[in-house]
Amino acid sequence: MRIGEAAAAVGMTTKAIRFYEDRGLLPPAERSANGYRAYAHDTVSRLEFIRRSQLAGLSLAQIQGILRVRDNGITPCTHVRDVLGKQLMDLDRQIAELTALRATVAEHYATAEAADPECCDAEQICSYV
Repeated sequence: MRIGEAAAAVGMTTKAIRFYEDRGLLPPAERSANGYRAYAHDTVSRLEFIRRSQLAGLSLAQIQGILRVRDNGITPCTHVRDVLGKQLMDLDRQIAELTALRATVAEHYATAEAADPECCDAEQICSYV
């Protein structure tokens, strides 16, 4: 399968596929006589996995780790569960941080909205923040 066919099959650009190959997420493609990359048919399945993993917020390093487990002949389900569990914990932490930040910004905004700009202390640059 040529790179363009693989790209079309999964809705990726050929540049993205070359990038994944360079990063080790795809095995090196065979080369045809004219130098074009020729990918095995299981490349589409691997590219679909990469796309699904990215949609789940996994980094390329995490995806590569999962693929490495799979390439060693081990079903990566337990590893994937652990990676997703860590991803959930990280998301919960980020949500908590953003919630706290939102409360702080809302408080500053309420102060700024209710204040009279003519009463600002020039020495503080802006007393709203």
